[in-house]
Amino acid sequence: MDFAARVTNLLLFYPVFLFSLSCHEAAHGWMANRFGDPTAKYMGRITLSPFPHMDILGTFIIPCFGILSGFPVIGWGKPVPINPRNFHDERMGTLWVSAFGPLTNIVLAVLFAIVARILIYTITSGMLPASIFEPGSVAVSAVRFIYGICQIGVMLNLILAFFNLLPIPPLDGSGIIQGLLPYGLLAKYHQFSRYGMIVLLILLMTGALRYLLAPAYLVAGFLLP
Repeated sequence: MDFAARVTNLLLFYPVFLFSLSCHEAAHGWMANRFGDPTAKYMGRITLSPFPHMDILGTFIIPCFGILSGFPVIGWGKPVPINPRNFHDERMGTLWVSAFGPLTNIVLAVLFAIVARILIYTITSGMLPASIFEPGSVAVSAVRFIYGICQIGVMLNLILAFFNLLPIPPLDGSGIIQGLLPYGLLAKYHQFSRYGMIVLLILLMTGALRYLLAPAYLVAGFLLP
């Protein structure tokens, strides 16, 4: 892929990435507030504006570098400030706050897929005159652009969801596990937590992470027309 194509990919990918990341982080804050912790609310983190959620390194520099250079694309936002001691039920609060970010990404993936299917159906059903879809027409370019956005939206959100659901600290899956584990096993899991970043780094460097994320690609193939 030449540099011009990578710039085009960046222009398609980055707005969807910012939107999806903002929804993910805002969902954490919203659910935390529902369980009695208003910390994120008071700090302006329950918003779809990307700016409060942006980490200059993880949200801008590394994702852009990955796309433009051809390296694997990774990224992250600022963690939403949460105080579990404020929760009405700490274990259930931790579980649902952790789960609501990935669940939001799954919902977004489905919505992007619905838009893609409506787009394809509109074209193939003859609802619009075939003449406007002549090769090189504005309509064809618009369809390709919108469908490309939808493809990125489905794939990106599924990857964000499946990646964050991995039960490895500090990912959201670890909070879900802490809400489900019997009390007797929590201490052992907390001991494992100190090695979470090392485990993630090993998975990334060895390429094993792509196999753990394989279900995201299977689901994307099912959702997209």
